[in-house]
Amino acid sequence: MTSAINDRLAGGLIYTVLVCFSLAALFPIYYVFVVSFTDPSEYIQGGIILWPKIWTLASYKYLMSTQSFIRSIGVSCFLAVVGTVLSLLVTSAFAYMLSRRQLYGRRLIMLSVLLTTLFQPGIIPPYLVVKELGLINNIWSLILPVLTSGWYVLLMKGFFDSIPVSLEEAATIDGCGDLGIWFRVILPLSMPAMAAFGLFYAVAYWNTFFNAVLFINDHTKWPLQVLLQNMLIDSSTAAGGDAAAEMTAEQRIPPETLKMAAVVIATVPILLVYPFLQKHFAKGAMVGSVKE
Repeated sequence: MTSAINDRLAGGLIYTVLVCFSLAALFPIYYVFVVSFTDPSEYIQGGIILWPKIWTLASYKYLMSTQSFIRSIGVSCFLAVVGTVLSLLVTSAFAYMLSRRQLYGRRLIMLSVLLTTLFQPGIIPPYLVVKELGLINNIWSLILPVLTSGWYVLLMKGFFDSIPVSLEEAATIDGCGDLGIWFRVILPLSMPAMAAFGLFYAVAYWNTFFNAVLFINDHTKWPLQVLLQNMLIDSSTAAGGDAAAEMTAEQRIPPETLKMAAVVIATVPILLVYPFLQKHFAKGAMVGSVKE
């Protein structure tokens, strides 16, 4: 009896500690969300706002009315959509090629791919390559250098290895070539893997920051994360200097609420993707990890 009571007390203590840590981790997210909807006059009064007395969209309306913010959202959307599609095509095609045992030099190519996962070139070599290709201040410099990942290629290859060869033989008898087999047979059977890796690529492209700092000097081509970082440092960045200062002075919208609203806008879209891919994600995340 005493042992059972002690176990219950220990379990209750563990759950209490976990709940406290969870609340501490979630509170900053909640606070950012609440402040972004807080009325400017209420925020100016100071203090910690746990629940606004007046909810308003003033900060969001102002951000969505600025050309620089809208432009940065467009750049990030372009990267997330176009970059993800191209990366999936290149990764799946490369992985399918490596899964063909009759490929000449297959082991050497696989070793080369593996080396890219073990050793990173650093900052200077990619910058020199991008510069020599004339892609500085070009949006494609944020896509082409990271178009595929050696680790993802190897994982997807493991998934393709698990697809029965008889399906490919049947497609060959029906007159399909390698390209037709990949597009009509392999890709439709690879939806779990494509969904998982697509999510990984989309998150990476949406959160593009470091490469944009290296390769993009033109502020009109900044993705959302770079603009957000500059907003957190300088509140006038959101609307190009004088416009933000004028807005704050006349309509009394604090820069802090604008920053919080920008963080919400930058975070929520990518979170909305997870529910749509959840049914494929659990299966696709472990793709290639088990050899049958």
